[in-house]
Amino acid sequence: MKKALFQLHISILLAGFTGLFGKLISLNEILLACYRLWIAGALLALLLALQGKLRRVAPRNAARMGVTGMLLGLHWVFFYGSIKYSNVSVGVVCFSLTGFFTALLAPLLNRTRVRPSEILLSLLTLIGIALIFSFDSRYRLGITFGTISSLFGSLYMVYNERLTKEWPAETILVYALPAGGLLLTTLVPLYTRFYPAAYYLPTFTDAAWLLVLCFFCTILLYRLQLQALERLSAFTVNLSLNLEPVYSVILAIWLMGEGKELGGTFYAGLVLILLSVALQTFRLRPAS
Repeated sequence: MKKALFQLHISILLAGFTGLFGKLISLNEILLACYRLWIAGALLALLLALQGKLRRVAPRNAARMGVTGMLLGLHWVFFYGSIKYSNVSVGVVCFSLTGFFTALLAPLLNRTRVRPSEILLSLLTLIGIALIFSFDSRYRLGITFGTISSLFGSLYMVYNERLTKEWPAETILVYALPAGGLLLTTLVPLYTRFYPAAYYLPTFTDAAWLLVLCFFCTILLYRLQLQALERLSAFTVNLSLNLEPVYSVILAIWLMGEGKELGGTFYAGLVLILLSVALQTFRLRPAS
């Protein structure tokens, strides 16, 4: 349990940087997500092939893994859209709704009982998001995108919780990432009709940031996250991921000067989100 929690929190620290890339990389959000999936998938396949760990799986299992990649791809599109239509701080805090959706969806999809404690902890997060939602009407499109992103992120985590009981994290990812890239590639023409892209190929600077994002904040991050899921529940992982906004907000304030854009209700909402994570961590201590 302690090792799983350590892996989880290292992945969260890496995740804290992902929101910054949404601003640093100037590509449209669906193109950014699409390139991230294809590049990360290719890098992971190459690494596994060099290590002799690239495994073939039956088409049925490959399709199951592919579904997770599609959910992940949609999650990234709306996550980066949230950041681009608001700012890093608002976009990453909206991601905290993932725990709320998981508390509702996991019992439904896994046919288990609803845990009142998880609902109550998630409501703290929901109240925090409501406070943040009210602080500036300029960011409501970004917040809407962030909410949709959290829904897809929750579905991804719940579905992956089942797969990690059967397959290593690397095997799941190597099939999931290209499947997500394929889905987004087919959606690019439709999506860009509503949210046009200034250009379709990354600049040299964008390409450099994409490589950093793909290796450290995709392959390493999700490998650690899926390994943690082997021991921890999807709800615990998703609620703990609410710490990601704390890291991202600190980095955004420090590196991008976003502090002057954020008001008291934003920070009040952030405190409630942080409280929900602390209470869940305390609740898990006897089990560790």
